[in-house]
Amino acid sequence: MTEGTTTAAAQSGDTLTRLEQEGEIAADYLEGLLDIADLDGDIDMDVEADRASVSIVSDSGSRDLQKLVGRDGEVLEALQELTRLAVHRETGDRSRLMLDIAGFRAKKRQELAAIGAKAAADVKASGEPLKLAPMTPFERKVVHDAVAAAGLRSESEGEEPQRFVVVLPA
Repeated sequence: MTEGTTTAAAQSGDTLTRLEQEGEIAADYLEGLLDIADLDGDIDMDVEADRASVSIVSDSGSRDLQKLVGRDGEVLEALQELTRLAVHRETGDRSRLMLDIAGFRAKKRQELAAIGAKAAADVKASGEPLKLAPMTPFERKVVHDAVAAAGLRSESEGEEPQRFVVVLPA
């Protein structure tokens, strides 16, 4: 192994350790929240795409966790920001942690990937740019990834909260 390879491996290990620590801090914070709200849920932690990922799941199939998702994921977004702040308070570093509750974000990711793929197919067929409806940063990221996987480019335009994706022809 060369010195550069060793350094890169050490940095990769340091990053993984840091992200796992973020997940543990977030899990502790969320467990406290579940206790206060008297809600049942298990916490799963992972590291995906260079960010900590924490999910709250329920085996009981109870709709209680839906309260933490809210309409169109609004409560989930707020809880994600609060969890990121809790991680920041403990580590001093900005967190890009992703929170999912009751599989809401995973299901949304599948739907958005399909929207991105269809938009890319439509643009390939028409040769014209296509503007999509306004989306949250998470939603835009998933669509951008799906468009890129289809071999096209996309850009975000507009101002929050009306920011939207434009799919561009090749």
